[in-house]
Amino acid sequence: MTKKQFLTIMTVCFMTVACTAAEKTDVFTTKNGKKVTITCIKHASMEINYDGMEIQVDPVRDSALPITNYSDFPKAKIVLVTHEHKDHFDREAIACVRDQTTDIYLTDGCYRDYHNGVVLHNGDSIVYAPDILIKAVPAYNTTPGRERFHPKGRDNGYVLTLDGLRIYIAGDTEDIPEMEELKDIDVAFLPCNQPYTMTPEQLVKAANVIKPKVLFPYHYSQTPISRVRMMLMGSGIDVRIRDYQ
Repeated sequence: MTKKQFLTIMTVCFMTVACTAAEKTDVFTTKNGKKVTITCIKHASMEINYDGMEIQVDPVRDSALPITNYSDFPKAKIVLVTHEHKDHFDREAIACVRDQTTDIYLTDGCYRDYHNGVVLHNGDSIVYAPDILIKAVPAYNTTPGRERFHPKGRDNGYVLTLDGLRIYIAGDTEDIPEMEELKDIDVAFLPCNQPYTMTPEQLVKAANVIKPKVLFPYHYSQTPISRVRMMLMGSGIDVRIRDYQ
């Protein structure tokens, strides 16, 4: 390959990442034709709308970003909180999206602060409705010296099944052995920002274990996330880069 060809390929890759990162919303269809719309908000926060039902994941406000004004969002039926760190758990953001019908699922640490909601431990499942299943799964650090950020057994990831569509929201984790137990994942959200979560190489390893149909890297801050797309070329995984900075 000549230098000119290499630069051309890199330019195309950069332009593709830049264009896709500007997108905020993706739409999926369940086995029974119901629509699932996923909107990235910021960092680890996302809105999932399932057939008109609002679900909020780790809602957190940022005064610099109007999109995080949660007063503008519809009230949520479900709020999922992965753990107690302030970039995932924001009492005021939750207050904006909840009403008397909202069910909040969180960890022990969040409950001790919030005094509301249902605590889910790793491995717990909730059948919210006949077509909605929520399962809490492990999320933790494994790299020596990093365990203090997310110790094993404290935090949650979630597998959210909506009419058969399986969405894995990893939370803050590295590529842990428990990922081998995840089966038939349609959509996966995997974090990428060492020292707190995964390196691009760890994320690629995790993706190759989970084998989701669609992968969204998230929580990536200043990580050069385009590397993930390049490393997964030919894997059959649809890697979508969205504006989760």
